[in-house]
Amino acid sequence: MGMVLQAAMLLSSLLHCSAFLELSGPTEIKGVWKESVTLPCAYVPVEGLVQQTLTWTVVHEKGSGTIFWRDSSGDHVLLSEYRNRVSIPKDAPGNVSLLIMSLEMSDRGTYTCHVTWRDSNNSLIAKEIDTNLEVVKVAATKPIIRAGEAGLTLPAGASTSLTCEASGSPPISCRWFRSAPAGTAAFLSSGAELAWPSLRPSDSGTYFCEAENRAGAGAVQRSDAVQLTVTEKNQTELVSRGTSTVSWTPWGPTTAADLPITATTSDSGMGNPGKNETIHDYQRTGLSLYLVILIAVVCGAVVFLVISLILCIRKPKDAQVYDVKFHNSRAAAPSSTGLYEEPIPSTENNYVMEFGENKVSEEVNKNASDCVAKPQESEYEVGEAS
Repeated sequence: MGMVLQAAMLLSSLLHCSAFLELSGPTEIKGVWKESVTLPCAYVPVEGLVQQTLTWTVVHEKGSGTIFWRDSSGDHVLLSEYRNRVSIPKDAPGNVSLLIMSLEMSDRGTYTCHVTWRDSNNSLIAKEIDTNLEVVKVAATKPIIRAGEAGLTLPAGASTSLTCEASGSPPISCRWFRSAPAGTAAFLSSGAELAWPSLRPSDSGTYFCEAENRAGAGAVQRSDAVQLTVTEKNQTELVSRGTSTVSWTPWGPTTAADLPITATTSDSGMGNPGKNETIHDYQRTGLSLYLVILIAVVCGAVVFLVISLILCIRKPKDAQVYDVKFHNSRAAAPSSTGLYEEPIPSTENNYVMEFGENKVSEEVNKNASDCVAKPQESEYEVGEAS
């Protein structure tokens, strides 16, 4: 009798715990192709019951098998086609949902979540639920254009970009267009981003993008158009002082000091519209650097040429003294020696000079009437011709 009572109490406790241990989750769920999906499976933990094992199995067109197994030794992925694509939370008691990443069309099928617990009497309690997974392809949604942080109005030379964003089953292809007159559009490029490294005023215009994917059966989604405005850089510098405004306008390749000045003044007074007055003051034209260098080089060449000419035409003050020997053409007599510096330009004589140990001879013109029969020793000192 006592044994029957004890068995009845044990069965009653098991039924009571089993009533609280229920797995919850949907019977059917849809996932988007190439995206992630979570197959929910959860329970409320009960004191005195410890989870022993967790198993996820699947039945699909490829067959059946155990995808995931968790026990005291850890987590194990048994099917290779799900390896690195599935996971289950570890630090959330009661949450045993299965996350499948990068869904494939072949992943559609029936998934079973099976959990076992052990109570204080080492008895095992098991529960399971089935979820049917359908993998679908979603057409691309209407894209949205997002501008850069600087907005849609920027100065020339700035950089910016436009991004085309659309949701749906990947891959999603995007194309960029620029509106043209008469309702036409010019194709620009493909890709989610349209970028300008350096804007020009001609880039101002209306832009839009189109998005599509394989799931849309060729349907193309077009975004709303946006207006991009590129402002030109300021060409003048305005300086305001009181009621006067002075502007400098570029005038050729000159510096700021050489620019014409335009001054506008207005008379202040009650009821007076004022008087505008324009003054053009063309100041001196500055010489460019290469012209200054050219003038300096020419001046230096002229000075060098003048100095060279002066040195060439100048006569030396000290003439070299030669030891010469005079030979009389009428008689062969001992020659006389003398000191000779330089012949006078008006005297026509032929000299033959011998330097060092050789004698220097001189032949006197035969037609000179003042030659004497006997050679005489004389010393000539010829000065500069006046």
